[in-house]
Amino acid sequence: MTQPTDTQRPLIAYDPAAHGELMASYCIYAQPGERIQVSGNVQTLSLFEEVARALLRRGARPALQLTYPLQAEDFARLASDAVLDLLHPAELADVAALDGSIRLLTHSLPEQGAGVDPARRARRIKAMSPLGDLRASKKWTLTQYPTPQGAAAAGMSQAEYADFVMRAMFLDFPDPVAKWGEVRQMQAGLIERLSRADQIRIQSPGTDVTLSVKGRTWANSDGKRNMPSGEVFVSPIESSAEGHIFFGLPSEYLGQPVEGISLTFEGGQIVQAHAEVGDDVLQAALGSDPGARFLGEIGIGSNFGIQTPSRNILYDEKIGGTVHLAAGRSYPETGGLNHSAIHWDMICDLRGGGQIWLDGELFQDGGRFV
Repeated sequence: MTQPTDTQRPLIAYDPAAHGELMASYCIYAQPGERIQVSGNVQTLSLFEEVARALLRRGARPALQLTYPLQAEDFARLASDAVLDLLHPAELADVAALDGSIRLLTHSLPEQGAGVDPARRARRIKAMSPLGDLRASKKWTLTQYPTPQGAAAAGMSQAEYADFVMRAMFLDFPDPVAKWGEVRQMQAGLIERLSRADQIRIQSPGTDVTLSVKGRTWANSDGKRNMPSGEVFVSPIESSAEGHIFFGLPSEYLGQPVEGISLTFEGGQIVQAHAEVGDDVLQAALGSDPGARFLGEIGIGSNFGIQTPSRNILYDEKIGGTVHLAAGRSYPETGGLNHSAIHWDMICDLRGGGQIWLDGELFQDGGRFV
C-alpha cells in the first residue's frame, strides 16, 4: 500500500519540513491557542524544529521537551528510590495543561538497556504511568525519525531507509493527506465486517488463541496517531483470551532485543511466558503490575506496502498479513478497561499459513483478506 517494488526507482531524500507539517496539520490537527507538547531526543533535532515551526504557523503553542538519548537509562541506573518511584506534582500539572502531544521516536542505540536492571526500568515505567494515562486522554500522535541506527536495524543504507520512511508516510505524493484518506476508506470496509464479530480465533504454526471483542469499538488507524500507519485495532474483553500464541517477528523492549515470544492464556491472563532471547526483559515487563498480564489490544496489519520487518514496531505492526497483541494498557476509546504501566505490541506473522477466523468464518488466510 505504500512502497512500490521497483528497485530501480530514484531514492527520495528525507524532508523534515514536509514531515513536520504533516505531523502538525494532519496528525495532531493543531488549532490556534492549543498547547501541544513536542518531545524527542537530540537526534531528532531537525524534525523537532520543523514540528515546532509548523505548530507556530497554525497558531498553536509548542511546549518543547528535548532529551538526550540515554536519559531514561540514566534515571533507571542512577536515580534514588524517591526519584525512581514517585512523580513530582509539577510533572502531572504540566501534562494536565496540555491539549495534545507529539512524540518523535528514534531507534534504540546499541548501548541503551546495557547494564540496566530491567526491574528498575519497570519501576520507573510504573511510576510514570499516570503521565501516560493523562496524555492518552488528550490528542496524541507519534512518529519515527530516520536515524542511522534505524537504517542498520532494518538492513538498509541511510539513503534507502530515508526513502522507506518517506514513502511509508506518502510524502512522495503531492497530497499525502488524500492518500491517508484512501487508507481510511479501505480500513472502514474491514471494520464493517469485524464489528459484527464476537469471537476471533488466530491459528498458525505454534498458535491457536481465541478472544472476544463483543461490544468493543474497532479503531481505524489512518495515520493520525501513528505516522505511518495501516491497521485496525480494538481492546478485547479482558477475561476472554484462551490458548497459546507464538510471536515470530523479532522485537525490542526498552532498547533490549526480545525474540521468539510464547504466551499462554487462561481466563484472559498470561499464565505462561517465555522468550528465546531476552526472557528476563519479558518477565520483568509482565511483572510491572497486575494489568501487564492481560491484553490491551489486538491489531490487524493492513499495509501491504510494508513487507520486510525492520525491527521497529511502528512499521512492523502495520505489515499486511500480520496480527499483533499488546500486553498491558487498553485503549479506553475502544471500550478497553485494562490498566497497566506497559503497552507492549508483539507481532505474529500469518503470511506463512496462518488464519484469522471471525465466529467460525474465515476472514484472513495466509496473510490475505478473504
